[in-house]
Amino acid sequence: MADRSRPAQARIAVAVIFFVNGVALSSWVPHIPTVQQKLGLSTGTLGLALLGIAGGAVVSMPIAGWLIARHGSRVVTLTAAFLYCLTTPPLLLASSLPALVLALILFGVFNGAMDVAMNAHGVAVERNIGRPVMSSLHALFSIGGLVGAGSAVVLLPLGLTPAAHVTATAAGGLILVLGSARFLLPHGVDISTGGGPRFVLPRGRLLVLGAMGFFILMLEGAMSDWTAVYLKLDLGTDAAFAGAGYAVFSAAMAVGRLTGDRMVASFGPVAMVRWGSLLAAAGLGGALLLHHPVAAVLGFGLVGLGLANIVPILFSAAGRTPGMAPGSAIAAVTTAGYFGFLAGPPLVGFVAEGLGLPGSLGILAAAVGLIAFRSGVLGPRTGAA
Repeated sequence: MADRSRPAQARIAVAVIFFVNGVALSSWVPHIPTVQQKLGLSTGTLGLALLGIAGGAVVSMPIAGWLIARHGSRVVTLTAAFLYCLTTPPLLLASSLPALVLALILFGVFNGAMDVAMNAHGVAVERNIGRPVMSSLHALFSIGGLVGAGSAVVLLPLGLTPAAHVTATAAGGLILVLGSARFLLPHGVDISTGGGPRFVLPRGRLLVLGAMGFFILMLEGAMSDWTAVYLKLDLGTDAAFAGAGYAVFSAAMAVGRLTGDRMVASFGPVAMVRWGSLLAAAGLGGALLLHHPVAAVLGFGLVGLGLANIVPILFSAAGRTPGMAPGSAIAAVTTAGYFGFLAGPPLVGFVAEGLGLPGSLGILAAAVGLIAFRSGVLGPRTGAA
């Protein structure tokens, strides 16, 4: 009975890790304007400083994949999560721009490593349980994001300082990580012993998965940065209504992920990615073509539902790539997707200079819709990538 209960306990434990990742990340986001004002940074300088998070993550992701192949996802997950929580408070305590940049880079390094490691452990849990669990794990990350940001809304009016809020959140995260440690799967569950590559450049099937992740996360990034702009400047809504677009998108994504495991088990990953990408493309296309605020918000909600389970499915598929260490394969797809998330907003803006924002977003909708025609790559395969 103990052996049977271990994967179920590990599922809860790794879900807690996903939750901590979301809470810590979102707990600092509401305080970015405070940091900007404290250090007297221009918007451009702040934007460049924030790239430190992305730079640190992109560097650490492939290294995390190598470490997972060598030491297992349990050790890397716990180490990265512990250091991730420790590097959150310095973001608010930085007294100069160089100190802030250093803090952001370190935060990004451990966030990227934690992202790869917790997904790799999620794949190991999924394999042990024998049914899909990745969507629910990503749902816990989304819920953590709501808790982290929402706690700032509740606690700051009560007199808690931004630094105290982030420090308390990080301390709570450390407690949760330490409490879940003993319930994760054994450290040897996904150590690579077959001589497969530990540093992986996407190729073959893995290259297709990475390209899918690139465009899916590119659209996610575009949704966060451009929905409000489209509603306010192109459709003429007020600022309050403009914020509804991303809120509906996020809520729909959370709902989709909470129900995603059951749907993946029922319909399979190929159908979920095929119809999810088409739903996202149709939702965004409809929002642009109907050119009405209510239609746009509803369309953004369909984008959230469509995209909700694709990234968890891609990570799960990458972790089952034949002949490759799961952590390394996940790191390759995660890094490609992260580049898409970073590149999406500026590329949309660049193309919008010539075609307008609707035209730019329309191209992205078409690109995501084309993913449906390559969804068959997620079907069972026995050959090497």
